[in-house]
Formats: sequence, C-alpha cells, structure tokens
Amino acid sequence: MRLDKYLAETTALSRGLAKKAINSGDVSCDGVVIKDPAFKVPQGARVCFQGEVLALVGVRYLMLHKPVDTICSTQDEYYPSVISLLDIPRPDKLHIAGRLDADTTGLVLITDDGHWSHKVTSPKRDCAKRYRVKLADPLTADLIDTFAQGLQLNGEDGLTKPARLEILGDTEALLSITEGKYHQVKRMFAAVGNKVIGLHREAVGAIELDPALLPGEWRYLTETEVASVR
Repeated sequence: MRLDKYLAETTALSRGLAKKAINSGDVSCDGVVIKDPAFKVPQGARVCFQGEVLALVGVRYLMLHKPVDTICSTQDEYYPSVISLLDIPRPDKLHIAGRLDADTTGLVLITDDGHWSHKVTSPKRDCAKRYRVKLADPLTADLIDTFAQGLQLNGEDGLTKPARLEILGDTEALLSITEGKYHQVKRMFAAVGNKVIGLHREAVGAIELDPALLPGEWRYLTETEVASVR
C-alpha cells in the first residue's frame, strides 16, 4: 500500500494532508523517515506518524442493539449517533447498513465494507428484515393476506413487495419485509388503519440480534454471520 494511503487509512488525515505530512518528514517506516508519498509500505512494517505507531484496522462487521432515542447516522444530531456507542479505533470509517428511526430499537449492522452493506440494503437482494411490532388497535387475521399481496402506501406509485405478517396477539405481530422505504413499517400499518406504538428489529437476513446484548451494547459478527449476506 502507498504510504499516503496508509496514513489516510490509519489517521483522520485526508489523502492530501497525508501527503503534506509525509513531505514534512512526520512519517517514518521501520525507523527511517520517508518523504515519498508513493513509497510502498512493506508487509508488517512499523509505521509511525509524529512518533505514534500506526496500525491498519482492517474490515469490520458489527451488530449493535440500538436503544431508543439514538439515530443511525455517522454524526450526532438532535439525538446521539449509534456510532458514538462504539469504543473502537477509527469509528469515522464505519457506516450503518440499513437505518432505523430514532424511536425504533433492535438490530443495527455496522461496517466499513461498502460492498457488503450494499448487499444488505439493496432491494434487488431481497434481504428480509424482521420486526416485532406493537399496535394501538387489535389486528385481524385477514391482514395476513393483505400484507402478502402488497399495500398501497401514501405517496407511492406501486404496491409494496409481499410481506410476511405473523400475528402474535391482539396488538402484537412479527413483520418481515424485503424493502427499506422511508418509515415503511409504520406506513404499512397506517395504510390499514392502525398505528405502530412500538417497533423492534429482530433480524436482518439470517443475522439475529444476539439476546445477550443489552440496549447500547455491540459485538463483532461471526464469520458465519458475515458470510450469510450473499
């Protein structure tokens, strides 16, 4: 890897600022100051920036149990970002693969692998997301067919893709969808005259939220979980 790219990958510097730092003599490789941004960093070399040892973090895949009143953004806004819950190097390199609303809890996938996250979020991949939904009004059995056939959402031209609805009780259900339209679950139930009062994502594809994770906690995905996204 080029030295300027290595520096940009392991610090908060842009590629341009990394080149300036190298030209200024702030970077060394195995104890030797290198001023050539195109210098190829050998495998296992000890690279330092202003005396601090740098290390590549590699590609990361995480699951997080999103608590209420947090946002799926890379920066804090009105609510804190879920990224702020991660105490790991270079959190600025990470992004969220499929967002949840501030008042929605549950499974959030976070990575720095853009190709992988595209597989999770692309409608063409039909990656199912399962939600546990609490409603204001009682559910009726005929809604199972209604959701399976697709719903007309306000402001949308066509029907939603077929969705799987499993009624658990008078006002509780599991809903699996393969799309990610804006506020989709809430809008789907609004289309049949009901209101979502609680929403929790339990699974994305074959990846289930780890029951050992409390709200705000996270862990790295297993190799099997990562490979399940095809």
